[in-house]
Amino acid sequence: MTAPDDPAPLDETFECTFEFQPGWIDLTLREGTKAEAKALATEVVNRLNPLGLEIEKSAVFDDMVERAVDLNDDVPTLAAAYYSEAGEALANLMVDSYGDEGVPRPGADEVIPLLLEWGNAQVTGTPEITHLELAAGPAVRIQAVLQAKRMLGFGRKLTEFIKYAVFPPDMQSLIVVTVTWEKIAVTEQIAELADEAVRTMRITPLPTSPTEGSTA
Repeated sequence: MTAPDDPAPLDETFECTFEFQPGWIDLTLREGTKAEAKALATEVVNRLNPLGLEIEKSAVFDDMVERAVDLNDDVPTLAAAYYSEAGEALANLMVDSYGDEGVPRPGADEVIPLLLEWGNAQVTGTPEITHLELAAGPAVRIQAVLQAKRMLGFGRKLTEFIKYAVFPPDMQSLIVVTVTWEKIAVTEQIAELADEAVRTMRITPLPTSPTEGSTA
């Protein structure tokens, strides 16, 4: 339940950009609609090499549309997915920002238990925790395995993830990059791709919009 005196969320605007390697597809939607997702998927699928695909173009299209809509459900700063040359989606990537007005940003050690919290799953095993210096700022990197109950409560589903908590020096917000995948066989590949992508991430604070009624 939200208390009346809960602090307001930080009003910080910024641009987040990556220099993605081939295979990463930016699935960020401005409107979050299925129509927008279909237009994006059409553009991407038309650029694919049909000779390299091992599944039908229509299946890639359907996956991309559904994935784009799902990833943008909580209005992230940026959403992307990694697709193999065969057309299979192997990993999701999302960028979010967190912060409240008047509340200090958590430090590197304080943020670790927060990164290990998942609403619908639990971390299993010992997480791998490292501290990084990225172009976007100091960061904490956590890699671990999640265990979630399957539908109807039968069996368990394993998912691997990497979370990067980034502390941009010119901002108050905490930036969190989350990469998830289910195929354990591609763990080394996805971890390398994720690390490579995050090293290229740039966070650029933007000026706040003029207040209503002000003149340019």
